[in-house]
Amino acid sequence: MDERVLREECKVKYAYIDQHRDQHPIRTLCRMLSVHPSGFYAWLNKPLSKRALEDARQTVLVKDAWEDSGKIYGYRKVYDDLIDLGECVSEHRVWRLMRLAGLQAQIGYKKPGKYGGRLSVVVDNTLDRPFAVDAPDRAWVTDITYLRTREGFASLCVFIDLFSRRVVGWALHSRPTTELAVQALLSAIWRRKPAA
Repeated sequence: MDERVLREECKVKYAYIDQHRDQHPIRTLCRMLSVHPSGFYAWLNKPLSKRALEDARQTVLVKDAWEDSGKIYGYRKVYDDLIDLGECVSEHRVWRLMRLAGLQAQIGYKKPGKYGGRLSVVVDNTLDRPFAVDAPDRAWVTDITYLRTREGFASLCVFIDLFSRRVVGWALHSRPTTELAVQALLSAIWRRKPAA
């Protein structure tokens, strides 16, 4: 049997003896549960080991680092934060403490809520997929993406010139509105000043 399991089993037995020591002699309870009385008295004087006390202290630090990250960091980044604080800890111990505390890294950036709604207006496909362009500022493409920040999600709209594959304009806003796309287009026009 694993040594850790045996220790946990002894702790349960010691707690049982402690609860019932007013009703029965301690030595009788120890003999019935196959534990030594000296082990019970040692547990009674110091129920938590040095390692358990250190685990409890470091669990508080791990939770603080995890919450400071916006509850998204995994054990590797939490470990880096603890090392920056001057803690003597290993990656495996941080992983174990996070697992026992129920802390997990956030994987992916799904925004909660309902997806769907009315269909947007579809613009004619004037390029018709020939993306090979022979001169700059003839064709621009755009896309909107979400960025996770400490203050929440931000929407980023970017315009790219198909000739040079270079970002020619961009805008950032808290929501993906029409104004976001218009601001990104205006910044591209201001920067490049296309002829047509």
